[in-house]
Amino acid sequence: MVYENPDGVRIGLEVHVQLNKLNTKLFCGCSTKYHDSEPNTHVCPVCLGLPGSLPVINEKAVEYAIKIGLALNCSIVEQTQFHRKNYYYPDLPKGFQTTQYDFPIAGEGKIIIEGEDGEHVVGITRAHMEEDPGRLQHMGSIDKSKGTLINYNRSGMTLIEIVSEPDMRSPKEARRYLDKLRSILDYLDVFDGDLEGAMRVDANVSVHWGDRVEVKNISSFKGAERALLYEIMRQKNHIRRGGEITMETRHFDEARGVTISMRTKEEEHDYRYFPEPDLVPLRVADRVPKVRETLPELPDAKRERFMEQYGLGETHARALTTEIKVANFFEEVAEKVDPKDAAVWVSDILKGELNYRELSIDAFTVEDIVAVVELVTGNKVTEQSGVEIIRTVLDDGGKPQDIVEKKGLLKVEDDIVATAVEEAIAENPEAVADYLGGKEKSLNFIVGKVMQKTKGRADAREAREKVLAKLKE
Repeated sequence: MVYENPDGVRIGLEVHVQLNKLNTKLFCGCSTKYHDSEPNTHVCPVCLGLPGSLPVINEKAVEYAIKIGLALNCSIVEQTQFHRKNYYYPDLPKGFQTTQYDFPIAGEGKIIIEGEDGEHVVGITRAHMEEDPGRLQHMGSIDKSKGTLINYNRSGMTLIEIVSEPDMRSPKEARRYLDKLRSILDYLDVFDGDLEGAMRVDANVSVHWGDRVEVKNISSFKGAERALLYEIMRQKNHIRRGGEITMETRHFDEARGVTISMRTKEEEHDYRYFPEPDLVPLRVADRVPKVRETLPELPDAKRERFMEQYGLGETHARALTTEIKVANFFEEVAEKVDPKDAAVWVSDILKGELNYRELSIDAFTVEDIVAVVELVTGNKVTEQSGVEIIRTVLDDGGKPQDIVEKKGLLKVEDDIVATAVEEAIAENPEAVADYLGGKEKSLNFIVGKVMQKTKGRADAREAREKVLAKLKE
């Protein structure tokens, strides 16, 4: 099936990735570990833009940028240069931002996502390095704020801005692009995506192949999807009423779920770019071979290996390789139990229980999930009891074997199940008559009675088979 894109939606994303696993900022020696610190305590003359201060490039930041470019299938430029992007805003103490303009460190890449009609390629226009501005904290919503506080701890942090082509055709594709990008960056171990400000999104969106509108300052992937859904509907309604869409910049108010007009869209010449006189051009091509050697196995390659090495289906392989921690967890489990059993219990059951509780894979141990799988596959407990063990470990703590003994979860013997089946059939003649008369749901009622009598310790599938066999006698 080919997605027709009936509304002519085009979405391009600009994702600002903060390389917060670096020890120091991009052009100075200030620590990057500012998130739990008092405001304006991780600053110096360089990141505050004081007169006479001179920047020095963080070499490790350049290596991280090359690494990201290679992982995004980009070409790496021979030589790059920093420019001054001139504009006045309170979070920019120098009055300009040091960034890369016509010589971005990486460009012409791509990411493959699951699109509306199967695999879909999203082009990467460029990935360039720049410094992060400070953080504005509005006292109230941005359009009704009574004042604004400024924290410069973030000022000067290393950012990589990854700019996509307008190849996404729906908010769902945009969300999948962001998820895939986050997955790649996690594999590279260049940032901690759970920290505030680690990934921020600006979205460019248009409908009916018209002019684009930029929506800025989106702080979450869920927020990006909501902002795009709203903005697409707003533009369609505006056109339906006879209006025209003009290029502008809008702010997404996450609390209200709406976009608010901020200003007309700036053009490049408004920023008066010129080369940064305090930084010489930087040759990066010579660094590429060494950085390429450090690239890890990335999500797509790991997914293919899981399918080949462990015999997994694509659905399980994809679910297990989205997060590097989950992939590593699975491989440890697969060393101790059958890989296909490990895939089912880790991706289908354990991840579901963790997501429900908003916990990460770190909340469970390899030892405990192996114990659960061995109990189930060894026919010691039912699958239902296996799930109960996992839930108990997450909610109350404890070890699987102790939970089995404490809750009496050991699987009952076959003769006890057979007795429960006979009793359930004898005690529910109406349900038996209904089933024999063609009402399939009545069978579930009888099986449920068997499970009640065995206190959930019988295998539901086996109980069903025994009930069916008895009814056919």
